[in-house]
Amino acid sequence: MTRIMLVDDHPMMRRGMRQLIDMQEGLKVVAEAGSGEEALELAATHVLDMILMDLNMKGMDGIQTVEALRKSGVAACILMITVSDNDEDVIAALRAGADGYLLKDLEPEELATALLRAERGQLLLSPQLTRVLASTLRQEKTDRRGLAGELTGRERQILAMIAAGSSNKLIANELGITEATVKVHVKHLLKKLSFRSRVEAAVWAVSNHIS
Repeated sequence: MTRIMLVDDHPMMRRGMRQLIDMQEGLKVVAEAGSGEEALELAATHVLDMILMDLNMKGMDGIQTVEALRKSGVAACILMITVSDNDEDVIAALRAGADGYLLKDLEPEELATALLRAERGQLLLSPQLTRVLASTLRQEKTDRRGLAGELTGRERQILAMIAAGSSNKLIANELGITEATVKVHVKHLLKKLSFRSRVEAAVWAVSNHIS
């Protein structure tokens, strides 16, 4: 069962999301937060696999909340669900540590499919947003191709599999290791490449033909 926390300052939006999620087998809402501050408190007392985060909230906004959650050690998959398709918001969210970025104008069926994809560990970023991120990464001066030389053979192998869209579970099965071990490798390769999210790493790897 994938345990989910909803973070949105609009109760009606949380209610609609909960109703949609309750209809999906294998997904369960275990906590709801109406603010970033409340999300931090609940994350400290709940075991979470996925967090659905609004971008524009009073007080701590979604990006600040994601950053604070990551700093506190939360490893759950965090998906931004917002009305904003602003390029800067997308980049900032992924840099803060979000694992995906979805727009609220999705049809309920599309959103349900996206959540199930996220539950399997697949990347959630539209082709348009992928191009935006790839362009930004290319413009950066950081020589990550040099940093890639610091990856172990296993880390480089896992990075290539992430870039190909493989989930942690699929990678574990393919390599004959545990999913927990995959997560450790992912954490290490993100740190070595100075990335906050696997989305950034995947887009960068594809753009630079890392295999």
